[in-house]
Amino acid sequence: MTSSTSSPSVVTWLGYGGLIPFVVLALANVFEPTYATTWTRALLGYGAVILSFVGALHWGFAMAHPQLQDRTHHALYLWSVVPSLLGWVALLMVPKAGATLLIAGLLAHYRQDLRLARVINLPGWYLPMRLRLTVLACLCLAALFAA
Repeated sequence: MTSSTSSPSVVTWLGYGGLIPFVVLALANVFEPTYATTWTRALLGYGAVILSFVGALHWGFAMAHPQLQDRTHHALYLWSVVPSLLGWVALLMVPKAGATLLIAGLLAHYRQDLRLARVINLPGWYLPMRLRLTVLACLCLAALFAA
């Protein structure tokens, strides 16, 4: 891992800004139950989109590091499509099961990020930010269990 621990400001704004739909929809689901079905569907949809997005990061890492062994490239490419498939399946499930699958997918992807950090140099800010974003997204999805 590289020594730079502060993320570029655009990354910080976009990363934490990406939590806004999670937080708004989770709060709406808890405090405005009249439209709970809409809020739930929107929250699960956004969670699936974000899970797909973080999966695509590994495709990008594989392309950006041509020096990796073929086995590592293949593993990164293979893993990169798993989160989008999990997100799609989550949308086909009843809400609480879908939320559980999205939470599991986000946590599994963070674990894959930890594995990736052992193979390539990632910016010092990447894993701490990914952890914070993952935890907050998971908590928002878990709010569906309180509704």
